Amino acid sequence: MLVGFKSQNHPQQTRYAGSNPDVDDRALPTEEFAKLDERFKFSIDVAASAENTKCERYCTAQVSGLEWSWKGERVYCNPPYSDILPWIRKAWAEPEAEIVVMLLPANRTEQKWWQLGIEPYRDRAGSVLRVEFMSGRIRFLKPGQIVIGPNERPPFGSVLCVWDWEGSRLPAHRTLFENQD
Repeated sequence: MLVGFKSQNHPQQTRYAGSNPDVDDRALPTEEFAKLDERFKFSIDVAASAENTKCERYCTAQVSGLEWSWKGERVYCNPPYSDILPWIRKAWAEPEAEIVVMLLPANRTEQKWWQLGIEPYRDRAGSVLRVEFMSGRIRFLKPGQIVIGPNERPPFGSVLCVWDWEGSRLPAHRTLFENQD
């Protein structure tokens, strides 16, 4: 037993308390996003708010990226971590997107969204999905925050899940997750 240790849930473990919009609405600092954008050339941010968007074109909770077509887009997605599974489903259901790059927490690989939508397909021959675990811990900006303060590093690393549909006409996994809820 650890003396003085009090176990507690992460703020986005929402089973009993519900989601916390202040935790869900976070953004990569501009310099971190610029590195990704230089590499992937994003055309739309599909899970943004007016305060945290990284692309000129973006979807918000009011104009949901889950309902918007991603056809022909180069998608950046930093989904609300309180409800990741619908975003994974959407990425698989959009084979006409050129590329989908989703920034996710790397400490939840035991959870349903990872076990159903990522693990069986990642980095396999013939799969459009590849996974890149990022080094270090990315710091996120809170709504209205311009500079990240000391000790504001999240308690988890991050992973990029990249659906590279561009040039691939592999069939969509439209039936993925059906009857698996």
